[in-house]
Amino acid sequence: MDKEILLIDKPKNITSFGVVARVRRVLSEKVGKKVKVGHTGTLDPFATGLLILLVGKGTKRSNEFLKLDKWYEATIKLGAISTTGDPEGEISVSKDAKEPILSEVEKVVQSFQGEILQRVPNFSAVKINGERAYKLARKGVEVEMPKRKVEIFSIEILDYKWPELKIRCHVSSGTYIRTLGEDIGEKLGVGGYLTQLRRTKVGEYSVEDAVSLDEFMRENS
Repeated sequence: MDKEILLIDKPKNITSFGVVARVRRVLSEKVGKKVKVGHTGTLDPFATGLLILLVGKGTKRSNEFLKLDKWYEATIKLGAISTTGDPEGEISVSKDAKEPILSEVEKVVQSFQGEILQRVPNFSAVKINGERAYKLARKGVEVEMPKRKVEIFSIEILDYKWPELKIRCHVSSGTYIRTLGEDIGEKLGVGGYLTQLRRTKVGEYSVEDAVSLDEFMRENS
């Protein structure tokens, strides 16, 4: 494996920056001097899967990874919404939500394949007037979030047992899967938010070739 590129299978309940900080610490201790480490695209704390880290001189290669396609597997909880689109927000359950039949779910899910306009989530790292959107959202500041053209190259249902819908998708860079989950729930008329998210591939890099964070820490301590 390229020594400048490190593939980590990120566990849940840790930020991408937290992974970078741990890897930087253990590598710096190992060589006795500070080692540069950076990531090529964040994963939310609740999400797991492939996190590509760049080490040393490799940190200058970040542009190589900006526009790569990504693959995800996600679980959407239907019949409820979250203020953040994921389990970390305030959850509101719809008591009147009626269970959609499978054929209806399939039709809605497939309607998102292709080029779509997607609203950037309030809880995201996008800068609005010089400040991160998530910081504004935490302050309760309401802003008009921009919309972006993204592409869903493929999307399929892995399992559907009300209220959980599991999907797999191959998307363009810049696609927010949290927003995709919310939009699917909204189009079904029942609401929805992500309870699980796993990134399985970025460009040619696969999570199957990654090491867990715990394993990396053990091997390099």
